[in-house]
Amino acid sequence: MHRLFRLFSTSIGRKLVMAVTGLLLLLFLLAHMLGNMSLFQGQDALNTYAAWLQGHPLLWVMRSALAGVFAIHVWVALQLARENRAARPQAYAARRFETSGASRYMLFTGILVVVFVVYHLLHFTLGAIDPLSYAAVDGRGRHDVYSMVVRAFRNPWLAGSYIVAMIAIGFHLVHASRSLFQTVGVNHDSYNGSIRFMSHVMVALFVIGNCSIPILVLSGVIGLPGD
Repeated sequence: MHRLFRLFSTSIGRKLVMAVTGLLLLLFLLAHMLGNMSLFQGQDALNTYAAWLQGHPLLWVMRSALAGVFAIHVWVALQLARENRAARPQAYAARRFETSGASRYMLFTGILVVVFVVYHLLHFTLGAIDPLSYAAVDGRGRHDVYSMVVRAFRNPWLAGSYIVAMIAIGFHLVHASRSLFQTVGVNHDSYNGSIRFMSHVMVALFVIGNCSIPILVLSGVIGLPGD
């Protein structure tokens, strides 16, 4: 146990923590996206999924664990960013061209992700942004998540900010997925290209899948029941 704490006190150990917590958050994001895809099946499908989730006996255990993982990820990211800045007090005169945009703006996109998560929780989980829509129920007396989402994304500003947030998360994930493999030692010229390609495909599917919801609502393809 002492050796484990010593490992986590090093830069390599903190990067390992970043990799593990990042992977857990990525798995959650993918599962969350798949759950949101039930919106395409209509009001009953999404509200059934939401009711099942809300009634799950381990809901708050999972939420607490997720919040802990997210907090650790953010805290370690800030620690590493401070260490990097301290080790490089003066900015480079010229950036290396091979450094990707996602890598350069990792901290910036991370901050956008944190802001988005806070707003997303206030809006859709706690109902603080639009309490009237949050309080709505469907014909079976269930929380009408479907109508709440559709009403929210009919607002161009909300839809646009959601799309921007998904793109920011995408940039964050592009670099994070590659860093994860490098941190755990999966790094070789013979398969780095394949890893980069699969990372881009996975992130593209995530971004497109999530952005399709506000786009289809704004375009009128997805509407409220009775429209």
